[in-house]
Amino acid sequence: MELVPADCLGACGEPTALALQDAGRATYLFAGVSPVNDIEDIVSTCRLYLSSPEGRIVDARPCGRLRFCLKGRIPALPAG
Repeated sequence: MELVPADCLGACGEPTALALQDAGRATYLFAGVSPVNDIEDIVSTCRLYLSSPEGRIVDARPCGRLRFCLKGRIPALPAG
């Protein structure tokens, strides 16, 4: 996994925002996240995302507070 800064994720009303995205996986957008207070939940969420072949998080309870910060999930594009 690589951290890449982005100029804008379109979540200005609830900074700080972060997205999880990878080829062949669902994309998740979170906003209203605290990089300091939510670090354990961010790490847990990243682990869940990486452990799923399609990047689909079915049970979000291990994501902690981040499950309430989810603004959108975009399904993975079909290969082809």
